[in-house]
Amino acid sequence: MTMDYTVYGSRFSYFSMKLDAAMAWTGLTYTFQSRTMENRNLLETRSGTGQIPVLHTPENWMIADTTPLLHLLDGRNCRVRMFPDGPIGAIVALIEEWLDEWLPRLAVHYRWQYPASTAFASQGIAQDNAPGADPDARGMIAATITSWGQRACRATGITSEIQIQQGEQELDRLLAALDEQLGRTRYALGDRPCAVDAVLLGGLRAHFLLDPDPRQRFQKYSRVSAWAESATNWDGNGDLAPFPDSTPFARHIISEMVGPYLTFINANRTAIRNDKKSFEAVVYDENVSYKTRYYPEQSRQMLVRHLDSLRSEGSHEISAWIKEQGLGKLLVQ
Repeated sequence: MTMDYTVYGSRFSYFSMKLDAAMAWTGLTYTFQSRTMENRNLLETRSGTGQIPVLHTPENWMIADTTPLLHLLDGRNCRVRMFPDGPIGAIVALIEEWLDEWLPRLAVHYRWQYPASTAFASQGIAQDNAPGADPDARGMIAATITSWGQRACRATGITSEIQIQQGEQELDRLLAALDEQLGRTRYALGDRPCAVDAVLLGGLRAHFLLDPDPRQRFQKYSRVSAWAESATNWDGNGDLAPFPDSTPFARHIISEMVGPYLTFINANRTAIRNDKKSFEAVVYDENVSYKTRYYPEQSRQMLVRHLDSLRSEGSHEISAWIKEQGLGKLLVQ
């Protein structure tokens, strides 16, 4: 099947690199282009959002939001499904949700609270956004981007010494588990890629192995570094590890989900229902202030609907398994 797609995004963008990885595995023909000051208005008007990436499809659609986009691609006879059917699909969807909605706060932290990474990323993003601009204009763009990044750190609650320390340790645990897993299987949940791998590569390629501060810290995970460079060169063979055990890496992430993430997502949902602009939640034994954000709740609801569709296929064991993992509250309507 020859269908041409274009991914508009940024090499510094977590979700742009997530979609880029997924597109590489689909077998679809696509190109990657940077969003710039010149094409920004068109992309925002056509997609209805300022988010990146934006996927331009052969039907001349322009669509944002990577999780729905991966579901869209799964219906296009690609050579691999990012979200498989059946019980293993529940594990993929749950872990992808955590990597989408909780891990990015650490990407934001490392980029915008370490000076060397801030300078590197802000200047690189400014160059990509306005390649023909003079140095002063790019400097203004870089300053605007930096200001946004620092606000994002405050909004996601990763500013106190405790949150920074615990968050960095959380990421270390994740990468250690992934490094060990890659000594056993070619991908995080087995020997073929899925949505979990796409998100992981998004974080690694756009942040953790790109920005100087986390790159220096995480170069000790040699398997992860090598995988980040070669993982999209998949040969088309292999399967995911079976439900319910999946892989040690999967079990590690599920255990992480039951902690601070679940506390945050439930408190954010309550704040939305009570029409509050901010809320507090106890995360890592500290009372943390967060800005209420609508997208994590919207994404949680999409997850619930997807899991419901898997359960409706007759796989009642999914519900029981989710409750056994301590994640039943995540599925509350």
